[in-house]
Amino acid sequence: MFLVLGCRSAQLPKDITVYQSKVLTIKQVSPHVYQHVSLLQTNTFGRVECNGIVVVDEGEAIVFDTPANDSSSVELLAFTETQLKAKVKVVVPTHFHADCLGSLAVFHTKGIPSVAHNPTIQLAAANKVTLPQQGFTDRLELKVGRKKVVAHFLGEGHTKDNIVAYFPEEQVLFGGCLIKEMGASKGNLEDANVQAWPQTVTKLKQTYPKTKVLIPGHGQAGGMELSDYTIQLFK
Repeated sequence: MFLVLGCRSAQLPKDITVYQSKVLTIKQVSPHVYQHVSLLQTNTFGRVECNGIVVVDEGEAIVFDTPANDSSSVELLAFTETQLKAKVKVVVPTHFHADCLGSLAVFHTKGIPSVAHNPTIQLAAANKVTLPQQGFTDRLELKVGRKKVVAHFLGEGHTKDNIVAYFPEEQVLFGGCLIKEMGASKGNLEDANVQAWPQTVTKLKQTYPKTKVLIPGHGQAGGMELSDYTIQLFK
């Protein structure tokens, strides 16, 4: 069983759940941005909620981070097509871990191209997981409908390849696993650069100071207080 609610309102409060099933939750965080939440089973942290976003305009969509498993990605693509009336034109994993590209093959099977930071492709190859198809260096602007969204590498942190995504039209920033939710622990540090992490988040604050909604890789979205919390956590 799943729940689908109306999701086209222009006057929308933050964080409205518009779809929910056993494996996937979708929340609308602004008129053109949706947060998808899927579940990843881990050995260290148990069952973990993993965030990504979908940016939609004029019948087109861009997905940042695949859901953690194939069934969740199938549901996300079906929701985007049937409820949002949008065709996904590209998927962008924000780093090489399974919570970002674990179901990339589902997108490829449906003919949806993928693009990633060049180091993400290199690390995916080294870890023998599905490879993103195209690469970019540091910063990439993507068109979705008549609007733009930016993929940007600001420095190392959770991983050496982690990027963020910014939708300037509505000042929504997807920080991915570079950003922690309020009260979170340091989490998985296996591939982290702990020394660089607070410097990178400081650069994020300086680069996107007008951010109104900041979405972490795991947990609840908020504002720029999440960046301040992350900086303090790793100082």
